[in-house]
Amino acid sequence: MTGARQSLGGWGNFPRMACTVRRPDTVAALQREVASPASHALIARGLGRSYGDSSLLSDGVVLDQSVRRRFLEFDREEGMVHCEAGVSLADMIDVCLPCGWFLPTTPGTKFVTLGGAIAADVHGKNHHVDGSFGQWVSELTMLLPCGDVVVCGPDRDAELFWATVGGMGLTGIILSARVRLHRKRSAFCEQTLLRTRTLEETLSLMSAEDCGYRYSVAWVDCLARGRSLGRSIVMLANDAEPESLPPHLAAEPLGRVSRFSLGVPVTPPVSVVRRSSVLGFNAIYYRMHRQGSALVDYESFFYPLDGIAHWNRLYGPRGFIQYQALFPLDTASDGLRELLDLVSSGGNASFLAVLKRSGPASPGILSFLDRGYTLAVDVPHPGSRLRELAAALDRVVLRHGGRVYLAKDSTTSAEAFMEMYPSLARFRSVKARIDPETRFSSAQARRLRIMDGA
Repeated sequence: MTGARQSLGGWGNFPRMACTVRRPDTVAALQREVASPASHALIARGLGRSYGDSSLLSDGVVLDQSVRRRFLEFDREEGMVHCEAGVSLADMIDVCLPCGWFLPTTPGTKFVTLGGAIAADVHGKNHHVDGSFGQWVSELTMLLPCGDVVVCGPDRDAELFWATVGGMGLTGIILSARVRLHRKRSAFCEQTLLRTRTLEETLSLMSAEDCGYRYSVAWVDCLARGRSLGRSIVMLANDAEPESLPPHLAAEPLGRVSRFSLGVPVTPPVSVVRRSSVLGFNAIYYRMHRQGSALVDYESFFYPLDGIAHWNRLYGPRGFIQYQALFPLDTASDGLRELLDLVSSGGNASFLAVLKRSGPASPGILSFLDRGYTLAVDVPHPGSRLRELAAALDRVVLRHGGRVYLAKDSTTSAEAFMEMYPSLARFRSVKARIDPETRFSSAQARRLRIMDGA
């Protein structure tokens, strides 16, 4: 199978590199790719929604898995679905929600493949209650680097399973997965909005209220400074029951949600996300969100940015980095304050800053979250200051015992990564067992030296 050479990037459009892309649409074709000596290194890619270089490989072959998107089985009584890895979360919602089942947890976009969601062990606004995506997967069928097809799960070759969950595609190719879904009786959430004036008030509110809500998230004005540092809009929600819906919605509580969508048709020559514009946007956004409760559809609550196609183009041709860090509970206040102060004082415009409270860690060896708080900020590519900014961000996270999220990372150094993930040696042991020739790799894995010592 020949492959086209094309320029690829993650959702942040940084970095970009020329990659050979192939689209094998059967297991047999994938096995031929793995067996081919011409394919020096391989990495699977879904819909390209990881932000950095985790699905990029300039001197190997990128295997586009979005073409393999069949539903293999759906138990409507038990809420168990078996899909090929190229099925998107949007596909799963379209098929399963009308039957009363929803994703057990979801990131901020539904345009992610099932395989990518598992490889990144994605999380959502309910981590403090339901954990991460991989904890809802009961079985994986995988193509190993040796060409064998195997089945693994929490109770069957658990080391391979938990190295794959959060392993960013480095253990082989996920062919299909069985996932337990979450019962949902309507397509709506009952949401409560609360405004806070300081970071301490935000953390205190989330700590006190999270136990009463399945979903919890805060938008943070990361350009606010001084006494207002960390002021936020906290959004708390539970699934809405049909009985709480107005009559025109209660008649069909699981009906399809219609949504007006916009799009950014082209990439502007320079970033339109600048400090001056973001300062104004953040001030207006903070003031326009009044405290109170409302009924919101799942699209608006879980996927607000999916209504703006290609919004990443707003950052211009140089793209942006999304930096997502976890701080443990005992250091979160100081760590978040220092990180926010660094972003704000450095003139790094970010209108998208999301804070969540996280629950217990997943068994995934390289999974991201543990008990604490996680903050994600978008920063336009700062040009020549990138290396300096990245190092400064990493120092803040390390100083407070935190770590960065691999699905968002495009800048962290290998030295910082190894300190953030002390479980790396265990991952390397599994990798050495199943992939002694390092057939599966990526630009990110090489930058972070994940396979060194494997």
